[in-house]
Amino acid sequence: MTATDDLDLRREIIATCLRMNGLGINQGSSGNVSVRAGDGLLITPSSLPYDETEPEDIVRLRFDGTWDGRRRPSSEWRFHRDILAARPDVGVVLHTHSTHATVLACHGRGIPAFHYMVAVAGGSSIRCAPYATFGTQDLSDNAIRALEGRRACLLSNHGLIVLGDGLKQALALAVEVETLARQYVLALTLGQPAILSEPEMERVLDQFRRMKYGQSPN
Repeated sequence: MTATDDLDLRREIIATCLRMNGLGINQGSSGNVSVRAGDGLLITPSSLPYDETEPEDIVRLRFDGTWDGRRRPSSEWRFHRDILAARPDVGVVLHTHSTHATVLACHGRGIPAFHYMVAVAGGSSIRCAPYATFGTQDLSDNAIRALEGRRACLLSNHGLIVLGDGLKQALALAVEVETLARQYVLALTLGQPAILSEPEMERVLDQFRRMKYGQSPN
C-alpha cells in the first residue's frame, strides 16, 4: 500500500494535529497521533512541526515494529502500536502535552470523580501511569495498565493519552480531559473538592452507555 492509497486519512491526521495546536492542547511537534489502518497503523513522524507535515511524511507502521516512509515514526511509536494491538475496540491513539493535564501528571496525580464528566473517559477516574522514559517499553506497559477499562490516562511527568474510534472522537475527548484537568486544578486551589461515590459514578456510566446506544437516560 502506498501513500496515495490512504491519502485522505493522512490528510485527516495532519488536520487533527493542526487542530490540536489551534485548540491549545498541544505545541509544535510535541504530541503524536496514530490511526489503525489495514494490518498496521499510520502515525505522525518524529520531530516534524505539523505545519510542515505533508501526507507523504505520515509513516506506515506494522505491528512487528517495521515501518515504511521517508521519515522515522514518532519516538512514541511503541505505545501507539502496543495500545492498538491490545485494544481492538479503538482505532485512534492521540497523545498531547496539554497544560493542565500535564500539571497534574507532573505531580503523579490522576483525576478523581470530582465531577461526573470524568466518566466520559470510561470509568470513575482518569488514572495517572507511573513515570518511565519516553519511547520505552516500560512507558508503553505502564500506559496500557492505566488505560485498562478507560479511554484516557495521564502519564507521570509527561502528558496525556486518549483513545477513540475515530480522529474526531479522540480529539473531542482530549479537549474534554484537558478541561476536566483545568477544572480540577482550579478546584484544588479552594481545598479538596468533594468526590462522587463509586455507586454514583456507576449510575453516571450507565446513563452514558444508554445515551451512546440511543436510549433515553433514566
